[in-house]
Amino acid sequence: MQRSLFAWMVLLCGALWFAAPVSAASAHVNILDPAMTLTPNATDYGNDYIELTGASGMRVQLWTNSATGVALYVQCADAAPRIALADFLVRTGTAPGPGGTSLATYTAVASANLALWSSGVVVPPWGQVNVDIRIKNLYAYPGDPGGGVTNYTDNLTFTVLVQ
Repeated sequence: MQRSLFAWMVLLCGALWFAAPVSAASAHVNILDPAMTLTPNATDYGNDYIELTGASGMRVQLWTNSATGVALYVQCADAAPRIALADFLVRTGTAPGPGGTSLATYTAVASANLALWSSGVVVPPWGQVNVDIRIKNLYAYPGDPGGGVTNYTDNLTFTVLVQ
């Protein structure tokens, strides 16, 4: 029996726009990879996880004109996520901006905002943050008994906030 896992993640993005004078601080986000497909192979099943890293992962662009910087958050607010949040891990290898932080170790996505990356200074258009994805515990997600593809979908929301 061939097992396969198909994870389709529709990424919703939130951007803060202030209805204020032009000199007001603002933050903006652009999701370059609005959907990702992960199809595990025999090696992935042997490891009991599949991952996409670096430029193969999700690419998120952001910028801010705020002198105090910007923070990038991610969450999965699905009422019933198909991939258990404890099995859906993210991190970033993108170095933080000056005075900021980055989530460098795999951490489970939560239903509330998870701090992913930040900078304590202006980020010019369009700074890029690469988000690594790992789905673990592959055997908990049965494939089609006929060897076909079984779809598992979780929606992520990215939010940027002026610091």
